[in-house]
Amino acid sequence: MASILDEYEDSLYRSASVQQSRASVGIPHSGYVNARLEKETPIFNKQRIDFTPPEKINSLVVSSNQLCMSLGKDTLLRIDLGKPDEPNQVELGRKDEAKVYKMFLDHTGSHLLIALNTSECLYLNRSVQKVRALSRWKGHLIESVGWNKFLGSETNTGPILVGTTQGQIYEAEISVSEGSLFSTNPDQYFRQVYTLEEESGPAPVCCLEIERGIEGKFFIIATTRKRLFQFVGKVPEGTEQQGFSSIFALHADHLPSFREFPASFGFSEIAFYTPKLRSNPRSFAWMMGNGVLYGTLDYSRPDSILSDERVWVYPSDIDITVNKPISIVLTQFHFLLLLPDRVKAVCTLNGQVVFQDLFLEKFGLLTRMIKDPTVQQIWIHTEKVVFRYHVQRESRDVWKMYMNMNKFDLAKEYCKDRPECLDVVLAKEAEHCFQNKRYLDSAKCYALTQNYFEEIALKFIEAKQEEALMEFLIKKLSNLKPSEKTQATLLTTWLTELYLNWLGILEGDPSQRNLYLDTREKFRTFLSSPKNKDCLFNNRASIYELLASHGDTEHMVYFAVIMHDYERVVAHHCQHDEYDEALNVLSRHRDEKLFYKFSPVLIQHIPKKVVDAWISMGSRLDARNLIPALVNYSQSASTQQINEAIRYMEFCVYQLEETQQAIHNYLLSLYALCRPDSLLSYLEQAGTNPNRIHYDLKYALRLCAEHGHHHACVHIYKVMELYEEAVDLALQVDVDLAKSCADLPEDDEELRKKLWLKIACHVVQEEKDVKKAMACLSSCALLKIEDVLPFFPDFVTIDHFKEAICNSLEDYNKHIEELKREMEEATQSAKRIREDIQEMRNKYGSVEPQEKCAACDFPLLNRPFYLFLCGHMFHYDCLLQAVFPNLPAYKQAKLEDLQKKLAATSQPSKSHHRPKDADNISSGKGQQSREQIKADIDDIVAAECVYCGELMIRSIDKPFIDPQKYEEEMQSWL
Repeated sequence: MASILDEYEDSLYRSASVQQSRASVGIPHSGYVNARLEKETPIFNKQRIDFTPPEKINSLVVSSNQLCMSLGKDTLLRIDLGKPDEPNQVELGRKDEAKVYKMFLDHTGSHLLIALNTSECLYLNRSVQKVRALSRWKGHLIESVGWNKFLGSETNTGPILVGTTQGQIYEAEISVSEGSLFSTNPDQYFRQVYTLEEESGPAPVCCLEIERGIEGKFFIIATTRKRLFQFVGKVPEGTEQQGFSSIFALHADHLPSFREFPASFGFSEIAFYTPKLRSNPRSFAWMMGNGVLYGTLDYSRPDSILSDERVWVYPSDIDITVNKPISIVLTQFHFLLLLPDRVKAVCTLNGQVVFQDLFLEKFGLLTRMIKDPTVQQIWIHTEKVVFRYHVQRESRDVWKMYMNMNKFDLAKEYCKDRPECLDVVLAKEAEHCFQNKRYLDSAKCYALTQNYFEEIALKFIEAKQEEALMEFLIKKLSNLKPSEKTQATLLTTWLTELYLNWLGILEGDPSQRNLYLDTREKFRTFLSSPKNKDCLFNNRASIYELLASHGDTEHMVYFAVIMHDYERVVAHHCQHDEYDEALNVLSRHRDEKLFYKFSPVLIQHIPKKVVDAWISMGSRLDARNLIPALVNYSQSASTQQINEAIRYMEFCVYQLEETQQAIHNYLLSLYALCRPDSLLSYLEQAGTNPNRIHYDLKYALRLCAEHGHHHACVHIYKVMELYEEAVDLALQVDVDLAKSCADLPEDDEELRKKLWLKIACHVVQEEKDVKKAMACLSSCALLKIEDVLPFFPDFVTIDHFKEAICNSLEDYNKHIEELKREMEEATQSAKRIREDIQEMRNKYGSVEPQEKCAACDFPLLNRPFYLFLCGHMFHYDCLLQAVFPNLPAYKQAKLEDLQKKLAATSQPSKSHHRPKDADNISSGKGQQSREQIKADIDDIVAAECVYCGELMIRSIDKPFIDPQKYEEEMQSWL
């Protein structure tokens, strides 16, 4: 096994130098290189706003991208950060010495409250330019406002809570009337609902927050310098507009639940973090004298919304007596503390300072820090300058903190897109699980890391955790790439060895039966895994060797089935005499080649079942390949067992309609051997047409002759048209059978007569039966009494032939009379033909002078012409022109030759000195030759009317215009 480890190490991990460098800084060996090509942007990125205020900044608030700042004594500047180039300036219109104490802007950026140090309060709506005084609020120095995020709108605040410096909590509502002729007070009501106290009496209400939980439950958080109060109660559905008086009324007789801390620096501030896509805050941070109380908000709790609370003390360089924090802002993983000259960011996970930003003295002392909850931007201002912080990738290093806290799931969640960090977390988690003896969990994590494979494997081996080692190898195998075939082979082989060892140990221990079954199931799942299929298939020989070395035949068969190695499965069953199981495998997987290979063995033991399986396979099996198995079986089997072979052959012939000669020949041999009765019916069913017979006739004849099946031999002779041999053999069996053979050559009367003479000779000479011989004469009309007489012995009297002789003479007389009648009819027919010929010679027709040629429509009598019986008349040349193109080539050639001869006979002789007698003789011979030529031309040209004869019928499919002259004809019409 050590060699496997070495090979795997060499092939899988070849980046030792990189991993050693990582090990030198305490990071587990990994295939990742964490190189930063440029300086990473800080989480809190500061930006100075390009704005120089004309007067000092007293106060600044931001919400929903709306920024409002108080400048000097009487100026208010409003800026829509979506349109920063369009600021809006509003004058407060105060002539006294009043100064802005605090400003409060609601979550929509529509309602602005301006608290003055003269215990007055002003209101400004985003849609108007005029500041309104809230008369009902006069006499109260406003310290905090709890906005209604559930009922508020751009024109109405809904019920809100107002905290004063004297500890009173008031409920109020502000509404802006649109389109009203007369100005009305915006403050609808202002009534006290509660007073917050500390040990020394009423204390300023530093902060107010209203949150709604589930089932209509509201949570109100109020803070003083040292205490954090919670008011919990339900507001009936539909009565939310009536305010929160009912919640405070629940605590009229007793104090609500609160948290108190001893130290105080004169005020406190609470901040909340709200995710972008959620309406309710998820966590809080309360800045007070003893530090920062941090926790989450759980809206499902019945009496307190605060959960998972912890106090983070201030960093050691913060002395609350000298440079106490001014403001606090909370983000997802940090809270920021504002000091007079710097900003510190503390991680909420471990309380460590992760960021510090020191401001230059020229900017002045820092005054306040606030956050816009909608865009997650942080604003800081002095009396002269405004700064803005952008929070970028705040969670980039959170994974380290969660990892160090052993919160590995959260750590993996925050570095899932950074594989190099995820590898570190997994390695740390694996080591943590290993140290806590959670070996299986450790193996799963180690398999996902890039740590040295052999180190991890040896670690589990040394700890004697074979099950964890197997889990590690399984996970490692599942994470391999398809191209890593060598590694997959090594892991697969090693896992198989481990599984077999483990199963061998468990199988011998009855007390571990359940564990054995569970492990066996896992091993089978491993073998049948689709992902491992290719690797197992390519290395199946090695797997078979491992299974064989452990003697695990059960899993050998299981693995062979998975690999579709059914040949091995069937061979295994046959070796163990499990023939039914072997046949079941063949029938289930229907592999033709396996049937051919194992049928010779199986049919020796379970013939009927094997034949049933063959029949169920139908045409998928080639019966010719099964014949050797049947031949071996039938040679050593009894008649009953041979019937199974006959049953399958009959299925092939009659059901599958096989036409292969080998199949029919083998069935024929089985019939000849065991079923003579079926032999003849098979031959008769095959028919007598040699072209449609599928068995070998010569083989069949020899086979039937060897077994003495004469009827079958006669039938085969008949099919082969060897009628003489058929009759000779039939006469040895049955005369009637011979008679049926004698009538078969219907077209050869001479042969039929010869065959019947054989039968008659056999009947007379062998059977000596005169009556049967006379019956032969009546059965065959070709036989006469004179043909049969030579076969009879001399002592036979004529009485036996009297009737036959008389019948023969009568037949002769009838034949003579019939010949006479036919001669008379022929004479009459010849006479009528001669009369018709003579009549045709004397037939004529009349032509009128005005008659015209049917072809050219010119007068007919101007030139030589033809007159047909149908009435059509043609000039000679017109008829020749119409007929010639439709004549066959040989007739065209003959006609041209005749025309040349005719022209030659019409030329006068060039000799002027010939004797007169010679001229007369020559003239007579030439005149006779000319008439003959004309007659031959007439036979060709005037054989029939060109319009009424066959010529017109044959030309019906010819186009009216010659295709070669079609274009020319078309052009002539244009």
